[in-house]
Amino acid sequence: MAPRRVLLIINAQSRSGQESLPAVLSAFATRDISVVRPSEEESHDCRAAIARLKGEVDAVVVGGGDGSLNCAARGLLDAKLPFGIIPLGTANDLARTLGLPTPIDEAVGVIASGQARWIDVGFVNGHPFFNVASLGISADLAQELTSENKKMFGPLSYAMAAVRVLSRARPFRAEIISPQSRARVRTFQIAVGNGVYYGGGMAVHESASIDDHQLHLYSLEMAEVWKLLVMAPDFRAGRHGAWQEVRVEDATRFEVRTRHPMPVNADGEIITATPAIFCLRAAALQVFAPARGMV
Repeated sequence: MAPRRVLLIINAQSRSGQESLPAVLSAFATRDISVVRPSEEESHDCRAAIARLKGEVDAVVVGGGDGSLNCAARGLLDAKLPFGIIPLGTANDLARTLGLPTPIDEAVGVIASGQARWIDVGFVNGHPFFNVASLGISADLAQELTSENKKMFGPLSYAMAAVRVLSRARPFRAEIISPQSRARVRTFQIAVGNGVYYGGGMAVHESASIDDHQLHLYSLEMAEVWKLLVMAPDFRAGRHGAWQEVRVEDATRFEVRTRHPMPVNADGEIITATPAIFCLRAAALQVFAPARGMV
């Protein structure tokens, strides 16, 4: 059903949040949807805001990018309310996975329509993620991508940071354990995807979806990291598994061990370290989005 009263979580302290807030509020008002905002003290604690206000609303709306959605994930899971997305970030990979429009009025229109679908949520060491959790190159990239760079260069900041990270990338040794297999690898990156897109439009796997009840792992086991440049078109299409240097596997649980603790990035944020256990909660959240067949 279409929500009549929503909790709006938006980072008004960011430039995009400040600029977008009037248009967001106007779009909801036009559709006679009431908006509740967190207190100033709760503006940096999504979980607390959702916990306090969940009884006053029938949906939660997050205005921001993938980092903002990851911040709100635990609160959304606790509240068991449907949620909507207004894509205001740099990459907006979850919005892309769900086929959501980026113009504010159209994004609010999707929420107002009341059409929703159930999606899976991944977890790494107990921390939820929507898109991908990974270690290696992508974790280095997450540390390299500062909020200042994103504000200044937008999507181009990903390419600039990638060049810097690749120039100093070195392989590491790890053990990958799943219910079906156990492998010791020498790799530049291990990524476990729950959604479809990550890193500004790279595809986890050509057949992945965010409601297929599977995690999709890949490991980059090439001799030279610069071969990624040759592979780039296949990574954007999710066809990287066709390369013999790329290990791929689907499962509902993975464990990754490394000799020394390594940072793990989830939805663009460093949130934990190895050893890492990746698992899945199927149909964990309901999100306002077009039906899967319409994406």
